[in-house]
Amino acid sequence: MHGPASSGWLLVALCAATGAYCLLRMRSAVEEQRRTAGGEALMGFGMAAMAVPAAVLAPPRWAWVACTAVFGAAALHALWAARTGPHHLHHLVGASAMVYMAAVMASGAHAGVPVLTGVLLVYFTGYVLWTGTRLVPVAVAGHGGGGSHRTTGWGDRVEVSRACRLSMGIGMLAMLLTL
Repeated sequence: MHGPASSGWLLVALCAATGAYCLLRMRSAVEEQRRTAGGEALMGFGMAAMAVPAAVLAPPRWAWVACTAVFGAAALHALWAARTGPHHLHHLVGASAMVYMAAVMASGAHAGVPVLTGVLLVYFTGYVLWTGTRLVPVAVAGHGGGGSHRTTGWGDRVEVSRACRLSMGIGMLAMLLTL
């Protein structure tokens, strides 16, 4: 992506760490959690690869075409999964945004379609704000309330999963801004 190298490397680190945590979440006992974590790990590592500063590594055109194909397949998978529930629609938008950014980079252009970029920026800004507001009450409430409660593994903690989604949303915003 285009932009300063220092912020690019920070984005690479954030996305790679999020992808690694999502891989660990795939060990969950909850099937839906495992499936979601797998898609989020793909997004995290894909975003990390795409965020490597262009001054350091300028991938060949075929690499961007490969990213377009991989995230196109992820978008089709999310579209298929969306028939079971609307929560998969965000994955569809995210994968489609990755296809869009990879296609722009494959074309050699330094900017995408302004209207489409703007729509994606509005969507991800809203998503980040919405996810952030959902994260605060969970973090404040904690898991130590009265009554009996089931002990959850660290990979099944709601607030950590939401924090990962929040960080990927912020990362997507940063990538779209540099497009």
